[in-house]
Amino acid sequence: MGLNLTKKILQEHLISGEMTPGKEIAIRIDQTLTQDATGTMAYLQFEAMGVPKVRTKLSVSYIDHNTLQTGFENADDHRFLQTMAAKYGVYFSRPGNGICHQVHLERFAVPGLTLLGSDSHTPTAGGVGMIAIGAGGLDVAAAMAGQPFYTRMPRVALVKLTGRLQPWVTAKDIILEVLRILTVKGGVGKIIEYGGDGTATLSAPERATITNMGAELGATTSVFPSDENTRSYLQAEGRENAWTPLAADPDAEYDEVVEIDLDKLEPLIAQPHSPDNVARVKDLEDVNVDQVAIGSCTNSSYRDLMAVAGILRGRSVHPDTSLVISPGSKQVLEMVARNGALVDMIAAGARILESTCGPCIGMGQAPRSEGVSVRTFNRNFPGRSGTANAKVYLSSPEVAAVTAIYGKITDPRVLGDPIAIELPHEYLIDDKLIVPPSPEPENVDIYRGPNIKPLPINEPMPDSLSGKVLLKVGDNITTDHIMPAGAKVLPLRSNIPAISEHVFEGVDATFPSRAKAAGGGFVVGGENYGQGSSREHAALAPMYLGVKGVVVKSFARIHRENLINFGILPLTLVNPDDYEEIDQNDEFQMPDLRNVLMSRQPVLKIVDKTKGVEIEARHDLTERQVEIMLAGGMLNYIKLKSGGRVESRAEV
Repeated sequence: MGLNLTKKILQEHLISGEMTPGKEIAIRIDQTLTQDATGTMAYLQFEAMGVPKVRTKLSVSYIDHNTLQTGFENADDHRFLQTMAAKYGVYFSRPGNGICHQVHLERFAVPGLTLLGSDSHTPTAGGVGMIAIGAGGLDVAAAMAGQPFYTRMPRVALVKLTGRLQPWVTAKDIILEVLRILTVKGGVGKIIEYGGDGTATLSAPERATITNMGAELGATTSVFPSDENTRSYLQAEGRENAWTPLAADPDAEYDEVVEIDLDKLEPLIAQPHSPDNVARVKDLEDVNVDQVAIGSCTNSSYRDLMAVAGILRGRSVHPDTSLVISPGSKQVLEMVARNGALVDMIAAGARILESTCGPCIGMGQAPRSEGVSVRTFNRNFPGRSGTANAKVYLSSPEVAAVTAIYGKITDPRVLGDPIAIELPHEYLIDDKLIVPPSPEPENVDIYRGPNIKPLPINEPMPDSLSGKVLLKVGDNITTDHIMPAGAKVLPLRSNIPAISEHVFEGVDATFPSRAKAAGGGFVVGGENYGQGSSREHAALAPMYLGVKGVVVKSFARIHRENLINFGILPLTLVNPDDYEEIDQNDEFQMPDLRNVLMSRQPVLKIVDKTKGVEIEARHDLTERQVEIMLAGGMLNYIKLKSGGRVESRAEV
C-alpha cells in the first residue's frame, strides 16, 4: 500500500524509531518559532544548553502576545528577546509585524518541512503542507540546539472533503464540523490529514484556518496537500521557489476516515464553553450579543478581513454591540488600509486593534459581566476572555460581522448574495519589521531586565515520592485553568517565583500557599487534563511549587510532555473509577519509585495512606522519558548526556 502525506514527510525527517502508532520516534526539525509569552523562558533554556548558534534551517522569534505595556516588564523582555535573536542566529519579528502563525504562513512556511513552535497553534502552517507541531518551550529550545523532537508516532486520520462550500459557509464551519464530530479529545494521538476533491476548492488561507483550529481537537497536527492552490499563494507572497507538490499516494492507508460533504454544511457556531459545543447559527438567532471580536491566528487573514469589510460597507454596528477587529499581520493591515476596506470597517463603527493576539489571549477587550461575546477565535474556555462569567461563542468572520450589525447571533445568509472576495495575485511584501540575526554575534550584549529571574531547575527524582493530594479537579482542565494568561499574569512569564503565585488561581486561589506549606504534593484530575495552550509555565510553575506528580484519567499531549520535561511524574489511572475514591488532602506514597521506573514496569502502585488502599497507575514513559524523569527533567538529562553543566545564566 502507498504512503499518506503525513508518513511521507515524517519518513523524510525520521532520525530514529519506527512509524508504528504509539512507538516513540525522533524527527529532525527544520524550523522553529517562539512567541513572547513562551519565548523568554525558551531562550533562557536554550542559553543554558551552551550552544553558540541555533542549528535549525530557520528560527524566528515573534512578538505578538504581550504588546500591552502597562509596566516595564514586557518592553524589557522584548529587548531581551531581540538581543538573544541577534546573538544566536534567529530572525526577530518586531511588535506590530503580526501574529506569529499568520506571519509564518506568509513569509516562512515551506511545504514538506517540519516546524516546531512553542505555541499550540503552530499547526497553522499545515495549511501549506508542513508538518508543524506545537510543543513546550523546552522542546523548542532543544530543537534550536540541534536535538531531534521526540514524540509517539500518531495515528493518521483522513478527513475526506467532498463537494464545495455553499454561499456564506466557510473554512471555519468545516473545522467546527470536525470538532462536532470528533470532540476536543478526538484528535489526541492523531495527525489529521485532509484530502478528497473538496480540498481543491479551498485556498491556502482557508486551509490554514482549519489546521490552526485542529489544535482544539487535541491533535498532534493537521496537514493539507501542497497543490496548485498552495503554489498560487506562495507565488503571491513572492516565494514560489519554496513550493513543491506534495500529496498522499492514491492507495494510501489511514487509521481512520471521516467524510464531510461540503455541499451540506451550514454556518456553524461553537457555544460556551468549549470549541466542540457546536450548533447551527440559525438555531441560536435569539441570542443578544454585547461584543464581537474579529481576528486571532484563526481568522485574521486578508481574505477574512475583506469579507468583514464587504459586509460592513454602508452599514453600522448595532448600538448595543461593540466590534473590535485585529488584523493578523502588518501585511494584512496595510493592504486593507490601501484598498479602502479599513475605511469601511471604521465607518461602520469598528474599533481597530493592533496586529496581535490581543483579546484571544485575554490581553484586553474583556466583555462585561455575564456578557455575550461572539469571537472568530479558537478557544472559548471559561474565563479566557478576562471575564469569568462571560459567555463566549466562536464563529466565522462572516457570522461575526453580520452579528455585529444586528446585535444578535445572525445567520449571514440573511444578507442574500455573498461577498465576492478575490485573492490578490501579489501580496504587499515589506519585511522591514523582520530583523535578521547580527553578522557580528560576538559583539551583541544580551539585555536582561530585572523581571528575568534565574531559571528554576528540578532536583533528580528521589527513591520514593510522598505527599498530599493538593487539588482534585474534573474533566477538560485547560492550561488556562492551571496557569492563567491575561494582562496581569503574562508579564511575569520570565519570573517563575512571581508567576507561580497565580497557579490554579481561578480554581483555588489558595493553591500556591497550600502547596508551599505542604512541601509540594500531587494533583488529581479527570479526562483530557491540560488541554489548550502549549504554555510550559503550566508545568514549570507547579514544579517550582513542589508538585511531584499528576494523576488523571487522561492527558492532553503537549501538557503531558511538559510535565515530563520538568520532572513531574504524569500518571493515568488503570481503573478510571478509582478517581471517585480519591479525595483532596489524601496522603499519597509511591515507594521504591526509581527502581520501579528503571525496571520498565508500565504500571506502578500508589498507596493512598488516608484510605488504606492501593491504586494502580500507568506511566507509559519510554526508556528515554524514564531517564528524563530520573534526572529531574530535560535540562538535567541533557547535562548528564553531554557531561557538562546546566545552570541558569539569568541574574536576580
